[in-house]
Amino acid sequence: MIFETHAHYNDEAFQEDREEIFAQFPEKRIGTVVNIASDLKSIDECLDLAHRYPFMYCALGIHPSDCQPLTEELLKEIRGKLTDPRVVAVGEIGLDYYWDTSFRDAQKYWFEYQMEMARDTKLPVVIHSREAAQDTLALMKKHRAEEIGGVVHCFSYSAEIAKEVVKMGFFIGIGGVITFKNARKLKEVADQVPIENIVLETDCPYLAPVPFRGKRNSSLYLPYVVEELAKIKGIDTEEVIERTAQNARRLYSRITDL
Repeated sequence: MIFETHAHYNDEAFQEDREEIFAQFPEKRIGTVVNIASDLKSIDECLDLAHRYPFMYCALGIHPSDCQPLTEELLKEIRGKLTDPRVVAVGEIGLDYYWDTSFRDAQKYWFEYQMEMARDTKLPVVIHSREAAQDTLALMKKHRAEEIGGVVHCFSYSAEIAKEVVKMGFFIGIGGVITFKNARKLKEVADQVPIENIVLETDCPYLAPVPFRGKRNSSLYLPYVVEELAKIKGIDTEEVIERTAQNARRLYSRITDL
């Protein structure tokens, strides 16, 4: 079964037909799904979904673009929820310099804070990093991220950066972008990074693969990602599914009932 490591099913885009999508999972061989929080509102939404559906777990954390309202008090509240057995990681956390560079220091502060929160609770981190490769690597090294473990999701950097990340024992999250014609850099990453270090994701409702590019994404489209990865690696789709699922279980090691 395909292991979906990064989705946002609490998003309003799924308000109308979430149940219908979930009902199709067995047919498309979608097994476990990890739903990822991003802002304060999503924390309880993600926990609720993870408790409602046996195939779903969650990660709790605050996305860099949503970190401005954060206080240590609020993060202590979130930390208190990390002991819930349905929570398997801290995330998504990290740095995003794409939209707004006016609060980079705040992003760095809360990224560091949440990495230490993960260390304290013995959970891996789900890292979001966009247009911030060097700062992300520097902070990961500063906080000895290899002792924490995790994934850099929706990977968008070069194969050289990917190798640095893998050297720290981290996984590389690959999703729909790999099917885009112009995704030369990501195809290189997929080719050069060992399959042992790759996990599958959608980041849905965003980044649907070809032939659905520009439409709402869902885990039902993961077979397109599997196909492209199999083609790049020169292995069959079954091997991609099996190996990436094993990797995802290593990443989210709190999940023991699979």
